Amino acid sequence: MSKVVVTGRVPEAALEKLRAEHDVDAWTGSESISREELLARVAGADAVVSLLTERIDAELLDAAGPQLKVVANVAVGYDNIDVPACTQRGIIAANTPGVLTEATADIAFGLILMATRRLGEGERLIRSGQAWKWGMFFLLGSSLQGKTLGIVGMGGIGQATARRAKAFGMEIVYQSRSEIDPGIAAELGTRRVELDELLAVSDVVSLHCPYGPATHHLIGAEQLAAMKDTAYLVNTARGPIIDEAALATALRENQIAGAGLDVFEKEPTVHPGLIDLENVTLVPHLGSATIETRTAMAMLAADNTLAVLNGNRPPTPIN
Repeated sequence: MSKVVVTGRVPEAALEKLRAEHDVDAWTGSESISREELLARVAGADAVVSLLTERIDAELLDAAGPQLKVVANVAVGYDNIDVPACTQRGIIAANTPGVLTEATADIAFGLILMATRRLGEGERLIRSGQAWKWGMFFLLGSSLQGKTLGIVGMGGIGQATARRAKAFGMEIVYQSRSEIDPGIAAELGTRRVELDELLAVSDVVSLHCPYGPATHHLIGAEQLAAMKDTAYLVNTARGPIIDEAALATALRENQIAGAGLDVFEKEPTVHPGLIDLENVTLVPHLGSATIETRTAMAMLAADNTLAVLNGNRPPTPIN
């Protein structure tokens, strides 16, 4: 039996699937595994099932040893994995795309509604115990019907978010590395534009692009200044795509109307300039946080692991 190291807590169904064929060493602590403990546990592993909270780099791959065959990430993003280092060592890396598309799109559109309708402000007001009274100008937000949603990164999650926006009567433009399928573009009534145009015309900008050197601080002071002062920014992709310091300044100075963030630049730390602002909604990385989705993610990671250990191509390889 091969040794499979699971770096964090995952649904039991996935562990049972792995245990049926292999020896599984799964971290079950309530806190994330320490770096020292992780490096010790991976020694001699044939497979590592990783969470995005663990850094899978050359040091860890070397600590595991030359018998390591696969790193299966329980996430669609894989910026925590040094993929070139895996490839150089002949290790297959895999992720879990597709299964979290709808759940993440739900959160993206939830943040759009929370930001544009000031729902977070209203909820905080009630909980604070402050006196309030209905009035014609009380916590006025912005309608979505007839407004333009700009989607940066028109992959599966971006398209799912666009479908939700269409149901709300929004117009849609997108920026992506390549054109999407013409049939999908026609279904959504969308067109591809450059980022500068998207920022200038959009009433809401929603980020769904992968994170890497090319998208680090893709949205900074210059891009925020290019947005309408009535526009909103939403991020359910990866935190470092936005320069949080620049965003805090833009929100404080009302350069844009508001924002909704599910991910953060130095997660779990949130830039202190954002914490006290009323015009930003902050949620703790809940994009895939449904029972059904997290179970599906773990099961796909298990399938990727078993496929490689059995000498087969994994369902969703990265390299």
